[in-house]
Amino acid sequence: MSTDTTASVSTHILDTSAGRPAGGVAVHLSARAGRDADWRALGGSATGADGRCKDLPALPEGTTHVRLDFAVEPYFEEKDAKQRAETQQDAPAHRDSGAGVFFPEVTVTFAVVPGEHYHVPLLLNPFGYSVYRGS
Repeated sequence: MSTDTTASVSTHILDTSAGRPAGGVAVHLSARAGRDADWRALGGSATGADGRCKDLPALPEGTTHVRLDFAVEPYFEEKDAKQRAETQQDAPAHRDSGAGVFFPEVTVTFAVVPGEHYHVPLLLNPFGYSVYRGS
């Protein structure tokens, strides 16, 4: 919940390749007070089955910039392992990137003002992502 002196942040992740929420993704929150200030790690959470982080830490007073770090590599590795287990053992592996995961991490940095709420959804697929300020 935000007050007049702090901003608040929420996020969720949708796996657009599967058409469903991305559960179990670790999300870390950092903040700084001014563009030249050092980042301060505030803690983290993980997305639930609905793709939402329900317990991100509150932002400290004076926060002007926020950074969300999404650890998506373990999510895609687990998803790939489940898909392989469901397919035939002799089916060829198919990945265009040559590596297991193209974007192992996604970092989103944005500016905030006191008293505002910022919902920042991540739309994710194995070879791309997009973010926006939601509501």
